[in-house]
Amino acid sequence: MDLQLAGKNVLVTGAGQGLGLAIAAAFADEGANVAFAYNASNEGAEKGAAAAQEAGRAALAVRCDVTSQEDVERTVGQVVREFGSIDVLVNNAAYTDTGPFIDIDPDELQHMVDVTVMGTMRMTQAVVRHMVVANTAGSIVSLMGDSGRVGESRLAAVATTRASTMGLMKSVAKEFGRNGIRANTVSLGLVRSERFAHHTGNADDERMARIAKMYPLRRVGAPDDVPPMVLLLASPLSGWTTGQTISVNGGYSMV
Repeated sequence: MDLQLAGKNVLVTGAGQGLGLAIAAAFADEGANVAFAYNASNEGAEKGAAAAQEAGRAALAVRCDVTSQEDVERTVGQVVREFGSIDVLVNNAAYTDTGPFIDIDPDELQHMVDVTVMGTMRMTQAVVRHMVVANTAGSIVSLMGDSGRVGESRLAAVATTRASTMGLMKSVAKEFGRNGIRANTVSLGLVRSERFAHHTGNADDERMARIAKMYPLRRVGAPDDVPPMVLLLASPLSGWTTGQTISVNGGYSMV
């Protein structure tokens, strides 16, 4: 199926590693021009952009600390200058940590808010402002974890910050639908990525088997499980889909 993404200009945050890198590369494979935005993982972003360029796409790796308003505005401006417009934004950058809620340091809580909540709002605001001025009927897809939908022990802070993503996307969808801008959320279960061991506590085979039984499909996610839904929601083929939260989670939650 042709997702009609060829020639679209896409900005993906947190695209230096893990899911962000996989998503950005998938857009490039569909013929899109892609900005791989990263904070610390420059090597992955630069390799991803180079591979996209070799395949004939316009691509760049751009450093962006989403906790900085100046960085966000600079990044959006650079992508617009390079590509001419931004048709798709994927909000993937986030900061997560696990542990008993009562033991989390206040500075750690604030950092989660700064990255996941304020960072997503900063980037979304800057891109939506560009889309409105440029009269671009664009698409925004933001990632969150299922903890933000159903709650999770030892993930209270993560669930709180992630739940904000869903509220933001629904509100953007209602406010800017008249401008042809769509906003949706993809909610994830446990996916094997760079921080997988951090979330599972370096689980042994026995514990991983118990975790897998929590999923009706009897496995946790793989990085390749996520990009197809993100690309579909970004695609013009989903032109009548907005304000939705769709789970890609192996059936872990069904709400």
